[in-house]
Amino acid sequence: MRRLLIVWLINALALLALPYVVPSVQVDSFVTALAAALVLGLVNSLIRPLLVLLTLPATILTLGLFIFVINGLLFWFVASFLKGFAVAGFWSAVLGAIVYALISWAASVIVFGDRRA
Repeated sequence: MRRLLIVWLINALALLALPYVVPSVQVDSFVTALAAALVLGLVNSLIRPLLVLLTLPATILTLGLFIFVINGLLFWFVASFLKGFAVAGFWSAVLGAIVYALISWAASVIVFGDRRA
């Protein structure tokens, strides 16, 4: 349970850092970042697997690159209904989702260390 809360905090901090790297993504406050991280986590664990399964032919045809489109669409979807979390457009959402995942991954490695070691 403690690890889950730490990961949630790391994701919220990654969302707060995101506008410095991708200016077309805006996060107003830490509370907004916490809410967005929670909703993104829920969407990615509940809706994303279904979308990946439904779009499997397109994903195979594009050699997996369609996953970036799915991630961007879900990122944009969450930003569309959370007040204080804004994304300028589709390509900004795709770039924001990629950078958000990279920041979150790097922070998790720093906090938890490498699991393979």
